[in-house]
Formats: sequence, C-alpha cells, structure tokens
Amino acid sequence: MQVKAREVYVPPVLQDLRAGTAELHIALEKRLPFFSDTLDINAFKRLMQAYYGFYQPLEQALLDSGVIPDDFDLTPRLKAATLYADLQTLGAASTMLSLCRELPLINASAASLGVLYVLEGATLGGQILRREIAARLNLDADNGAAFLDIYGAATGRRWRDFIEYLGSRPLDAAERAAVVAAAQTTFSCFERWLESQEVLA
Repeated sequence: MQVKAREVYVPPVLQDLRAGTAELHIALEKRLPFFSDTLDINAFKRLMQAYYGFYQPLEQALLDSGVIPDDFDLTPRLKAATLYADLQTLGAASTMLSLCRELPLINASAASLGVLYVLEGATLGGQILRREIAARLNLDADNGAAFLDIYGAATGRRWRDFIEYLGSRPLDAAERAAVVAAAQTTFSCFERWLESQEVLA
C-alpha cells in the first residue's frame, strides 16, 4: 500500500518569490567567490567590505522608509553592525568604506518584504558559507566571520518565522507582484554593486 506524502502548503507569495528569483539567485551564487581557489584572507576582507557597502545603506533605507509593517520587528534582523564589527576584527574597517547608492526602491510594505526576503534568505545560506570559511580561512564568529553565523543556532527557526510571517500577510496579486519585483531588484542591485567592487568571480 502506497502512503501518500503529506503535501506542504506553500503560500502564493512564496511560490511567486521562488519562481521569480530563482534564476537571479543561481546566477549570483555562481559568481560569489566563497568557494573559489583564489579566496584568501585579503580577498575575504574585500568581499566583506563590499557586503557592508550594500547592507549598511540598504538597512538604513529600510529603517527610513516608514513602510515596514507595524507588527514586524526589524531591529533584531539588522546585520550591518555585525559586519562592521567583523571588519574591525579583520583590520579592514576604515572611514573609506564605499557605500552603494543604487538601491531598490522601498516605497510600500510589499517592497520592504521583498527586500527582506533576499536578506533573510542570504542569512540562511550563510550557514553553508560559514562552514567553508571556517575550514578554509580558520575564521569564525569570534575572529571576523560573525556575519556568516549571525543568528547562530536560531538561523533555521528565524527563517521559518519570517516565511510564516510573509505567508500570513493578506496580499493581493498586485502586492505579491510588488514583493517579487523588490526581491528581483535587490538581487540585481547587489550583483551590480559587488561587480563594481571587483569581488565577484
């Protein structure tokens, strides 16, 4: 007798996001140098400087937007300060850090959720990168790579919490499209920024 696998409900907005960002996600992932043979400590420092140059202004834009849903607590999900602390630990922080100016437009709560989907997804993916950087460069949360493990043991739960929150929002088709468009733009802006900083493979 065959046992039918229990079907897991996937909210429409998550279906749309997965379909709408898959190609961009894969394309960027292929160009990130975390698994490159040429990645040494100096290349890692430059990469983290570039990450900071994107995360810091983007998180500030989220904070300044005034469109984050009232029931969403953004503060514990901000990562730029941890990135900066890593750069200080690595001796790579200075007043000369370049900051990205071409950011996604955050003009509605749907757009803020699209941006957050990319940032939270990257945090989940950081778990794989954390192990690689620990093995290759001997860096961890204590000596310059805290950003890659910013939620620690709570990473999986916090991702599930975010997805659950996203799926519970009463979004119509236009709002779902706005969430996806913002996520796509975030991927595109991030890739262009990293390219401009000459840190991509």
